[in-house]
Amino acid sequence: MRLLVLEAGVEAPVCTDIREDWVRTPVSKSDLRARIDALRVKGSADYLPTVDPNGVLRYRRMSAVLSPTETDLVNRLAESFSQVVPREVLLEALSRTSQPSRNALDLHIMRIRRRVKPLDLALRTVWGRGYVMEPADASS
Repeated sequence: MRLLVLEAGVEAPVCTDIREDWVRTPVSKSDLRARIDALRVKGSADYLPTVDPNGVLRYRRMSAVLSPTETDLVNRLAESFSQVVPREVLLEALSRTSQPSRNALDLHIMRIRRRVKPLDLALRTVWGRGYVMEPADASS
């Protein structure tokens, strides 16, 4: 992240990087804090997985195409990124597109694990509770 501080009278730069912004002096503490907070939010967007309406999972500038059923399941996992998603919640999402069963969910989880691995994501089983989607390096 970069916040450029410009002196009065200096020509404003054109920032093409979403991780960059600028302020002109004098700047109030509240304006400076707002710009810093905005940069943090923009920067963290790369570090949270998102699924678009077309079933494309994006994470850290990488992407994977998901089936409609995988899209429903991964949406639930991405919404609770790095937190446990109970099996019941995933079975509920699965019931909209197919007959929900333990075996069907296990099969979809296996396929999702393969899809997210190239994106440096991992899907970890939390025994007796559910699943956690997290950065691959966090599950080591």
